Amino acid sequence: MSTPILPQGSYSRNPAPGPTSAGRPAFRLRFRKPSALPGFGLTLGFTVAYLSLIVLIPLAALFFNAATLDWQHFVHAVTAKRVLASYRLTFGAAAIAALVNAVFGFLVAWVLVRYTFPFKRLVDALVDLPFALPTSVAGISLAAVYSANGWLGQWLVPLGIQVAFTRLGVVVALTFIGLPFVVRTVQPVLEEFEREQEEAAACLGASRWLTFRRILLPALAPALLTGFSLAFARGLGEYGSVIFIAGNVPMKYCRRHSLGCGDAAGVVCLTVADQYIAMVVAAPPFEHGDSKPGAGRPGCRRLV
Repeated sequence: MSTPILPQGSYSRNPAPGPTSAGRPAFRLRFRKPSALPGFGLTLGFTVAYLSLIVLIPLAALFFNAATLDWQHFVHAVTAKRVLASYRLTFGAAAIAALVNAVFGFLVAWVLVRYTFPFKRLVDALVDLPFALPTSVAGISLAAVYSANGWLGQWLVPLGIQVAFTRLGVVVALTFIGLPFVVRTVQPVLEEFEREQEEAAACLGASRWLTFRRILLPALAPALLTGFSLAFARGLGEYGSVIFIAGNVPMKYCRRHSLGCGDAAGVVCLTVADQYIAMVVAAPPFEHGDSKPGAGRPGCRRLV
């Protein structure tokens, strides 16, 4: 009898190929090699269970609740006049705030990486303040600062600039909570960027703008796009700070207009789908093998 050939990566506990009393071969196949880190099955099960309880089950319940509506009722719920106005405000304010954060977040990251100044660590720590501060507290603070009698509002209102309880206030709130995403995404890339590339471009006669456009920007573009997409997605889902600086009362609209659970679920499902599509489209394609920022970029000789 010929010896059976085992698949690659498997092994046999009993090399003898003879059949057992039950007529089955006396060897077992294992197609997965033993992991160097024990407990893979336990940790994977815990991870899946945790994500299911926190993320997957609530989202599934949301979509199942929206599925109770018929198509005509669903279209009517997601295309109502007030709902369309909320789409324009949400997506428009989130996009504007993400663009502002992409510009000024890059400047903040540049200053923190390239310059040394007093209280630099304090400024670096203040960047993470929106992460530690509850969003409702941030909304109340912004509303108090930019109101007509606030620290900044008392100077802006006479000039005709009303920030609190307007669309501009919503953009300010979303800019505040989205800034750390851009800074913390761009900052590590700037720290690892090789300064020799800039020095070589300067030696070859390239101007500062040309060096930035041909050397720095291509290396920082994936990080900037990632920070923009994260800030945009965070702005779409923001509620605590917006509800206070916009001058609204939580759940007041639902009580006054008797908004049903199915209608609300349909609107939220459409918003979640749009948010997911925006994140997928805005996600930059990372290439494997680029261990350093700027790797594989055109040489400095092409600048002049």
